Amino acid sequence: MKIFCLGGCETVTGSKFLVETQTTRILIDCGLYQGYKWLRRRNWQPQLFDIDKLDAIVLTHAHLDHSGFIPVLYKRGYRGPVITHSATKELCAILLADSGHLQEEDANFYHKHQLSKHEKPEPLYDRPTGEASMALFQSVNYEETFEVGDIRLRLQNAGHILGAASVILQAEGKVIGFSGDVGRPDDILMRPPEPLPTLDMLFLESTYGNRRHDAGDPMAALADVVNRTAQKGGTLLIPSFAVGRAQTLLHMLSQLMAEKRIPKLPTYLDSPMAIDVSDIYCRYAVEHKLNPDQCHAMCNVAVFTRTVDESKMIAEKQGPMIIIAGSGMVTGGRILHHMKQRLSDHRTTILFVGYQAGGTRGAKMLEGVEHVKIHGDWVANRAEVEVIEGLSGHGDYVDIMAWLKRSALRQHTPIQLIHGDPDALEGMRDHLQQTTKYRVDIAGYQSIVTI
Repeated sequence: MKIFCLGGCETVTGSKFLVETQTTRILIDCGLYQGYKWLRRRNWQPQLFDIDKLDAIVLTHAHLDHSGFIPVLYKRGYRGPVITHSATKELCAILLADSGHLQEEDANFYHKHQLSKHEKPEPLYDRPTGEASMALFQSVNYEETFEVGDIRLRLQNAGHILGAASVILQAEGKVIGFSGDVGRPDDILMRPPEPLPTLDMLFLESTYGNRRHDAGDPMAALADVVNRTAQKGGTLLIPSFAVGRAQTLLHMLSQLMAEKRIPKLPTYLDSPMAIDVSDIYCRYAVEHKLNPDQCHAMCNVAVFTRTVDESKMIAEKQGPMIIIAGSGMVTGGRILHHMKQRLSDHRTTILFVGYQAGGTRGAKMLEGVEHVKIHGDWVANRAEVEVIEGLSGHGDYVDIMAWLKRSALRQHTPIQLIHGDPDALEGMRDHLQQTTKYRVDIAGYQSIVTI
């Protein structure tokens, strides 16, 4: 059996792992590259495998860096199944359509304002293609065994977000695990990841391989940021991922307001996608920690603004107020319009609540840039920039190592490290080599692992 490492290697985005046996080929994850322009260019390159010989795609979870390339393969002719957890299927129905819509909007904007070197910039795919690709999806539940050719697979809960899974794959007498994105043992919303079984090889995420999460109380940190912003009459802008992070924030804000630790400020969830996702979280209550009353409070703490006109009306309002909008790394979406309007106001606070991949606007702002390029214009950054690290949906290296310790891995199990920036990958390798007997390596881009 061979595993071709076609994405999510030496970086955190673009997850793609092609598993090939004598008779079967499946792709574990099918993600978009995000962040640095040199990485995003890979989205436009010819794929490194033959679509006609691909038997299935198996998704670990719905985030676009794991699922967002599916419409591209659909556009290029792929018509095989996409197999994933039922909650992931529902989330992808929202995410893939929205991804196509945003790409259309960006292409039209750049064409209208002549900001592209291309005469007519084209999206990687459009909304109809994202919607049409959902016809390929087939859902399974956790621990349900299914077969593709001579490969047997099952998904097990990985925490992280709703529907997130590790993939356990068995073929040719070997058992291989793909961790997917692994959640935290003490996540505010999600249940902890299930321990792994005995494996012959593990492909392990390393997003936080070289750092710990903030040990402080994220509720207290959020209360402090809200109160300071309110006192100066400013707007708190929170770029947020629509899946998981937005729901966590709404839950936290509802709790803080109910406990009178923060004032009941006008709060807006300016993300149609996050609104729809919140509904799905409430329907899959068995998969997370919130009870029905908490779900109800989460969905009622903010004004939900779906339409463009409703979003524009927020621009007419003055603080203090809270605006949660996508995208989480400030790579697109409605947050850009709010930032363009309010970033130069010293009363504004920008609060980052998740990982910022290198090259994204979010990463640059955390580095302290004085100007941010938005829709072709350079906007002065006079806002206060804050970050709450403790809300990440990824386990840090201590969490991951504790998860491995609870698992049934043998001492010398080979581990290929994936989904990490170079420093994180090196850090995770060092930690594992110093404290375990696993045979640890870093999966290289376009490398081939034979087992």
